[in-house]
Amino acid sequence: MKRSLVLGAAFGAVLSLPVAAQTLNVVTAGDTNMVDYINDYLGPLFESQNSGVTVRALGTGPGDGGSQALYEKLSAQQGNDVWDVDVGVVHQRMAGQMVTEGLLQSYRDKTATGALVTADSAENALGVDVGGYVMPMFQSQIAIAYNPALVTTPPQSYADLADWAAANPGQFGYNGITGGMAGVGFVFGWMYAFSDMSETLRNGPFDAASAASWTPALDGLKQFNTVATITPGNAGTLDALNRGEIAMGPVWMDMFYTWVADGRLNPDLKLLIPAPGMPGQPMYYVVPEKAAEAELAVKFIELATSPEVQAEGIVRRFNWLPGIDANAVKENLTAEEWGALFTDVSPEVLAERGLSMPQADYFRTILETYERQVAN
Repeated sequence: MKRSLVLGAAFGAVLSLPVAAQTLNVVTAGDTNMVDYINDYLGPLFESQNSGVTVRALGTGPGDGGSQALYEKLSAQQGNDVWDVDVGVVHQRMAGQMVTEGLLQSYRDKTATGALVTADSAENALGVDVGGYVMPMFQSQIAIAYNPALVTTPPQSYADLADWAAANPGQFGYNGITGGMAGVGFVFGWMYAFSDMSETLRNGPFDAASAASWTPALDGLKQFNTVATITPGNAGTLDALNRGEIAMGPVWMDMFYTWVADGRLNPDLKLLIPAPGMPGQPMYYVVPEKAAEAELAVKFIELATSPEVQAEGIVRRFNWLPGIDANAVKENLTAEEWGALFTDVSPEVLAERGLSMPQADYFRTILETYERQVAN
């Protein structure tokens, strides 16, 4: 059966169930843990606070493909007076397209928690202005993990990192641009640091001819790769760090914390984000333009982005970084929990050096140019 038919049947099955006084349909991209989070925690919590409301969650699959499926669902209903999705959870790339095509409501100002959203990624999604249309569910940030027993004076900038790697061949490891986004994010950070186009790469406008000016930055990265260890992926970098095969490498912060909590990673390892910064990627809560329960959807997102829920649901359950200003969540965390997340990378450093992914066309062009000029 075609994927679109499978998704259509899934939507139909969810929406054909008996309807309560009010039913809130939440459709989320992402892995199964996203659906479980809503079904097991957030949905029941919202129902307990709103008598007669039933929250129904449906997952459309991981990665950008899951967000694409939700986009297709909304796009197909544009001629309808009412749509059957009330809350969506989507990735950056598709959120920008949805805003551009008028598929989403601008709702953030209607929430009591809107003022707590401070991340740059809440305003810009791969070069598209999404301010007001999205609220981050969480922030997922790439950083450099390092072993302080082997790196006594960790480099604080990409320039310092390049010098350190040259002086310590084989001790920096990353996965290039295959096997996971941590390595891709490292490459984007390199381009922010050495292309003299950081602002434009993130915000546009796109100019295909500008790639010709990247040669010095890419040549430097190719030279860097001769003294780096290329790992098989995100997990491979963490494994190599844990075994002491490398001393530094880019990782997703939430994955790092989860591995430490699970006893899979040396707890003495530390994190840093070198200047000028490295990219992260949130997932967004959105409200479709013709949501049947738009007011209820806003209320649901308000709960989901409250400091209490961000502490319990996002930090404790997933080791993710809060989608709202971390300082607003602090009083809801123990000193130990706060220290585990922010001792190495403070909220202030995150605000300064936690950058957005490149504008969509630059995103693609950087990877294509890397394949031609660096990988070969």
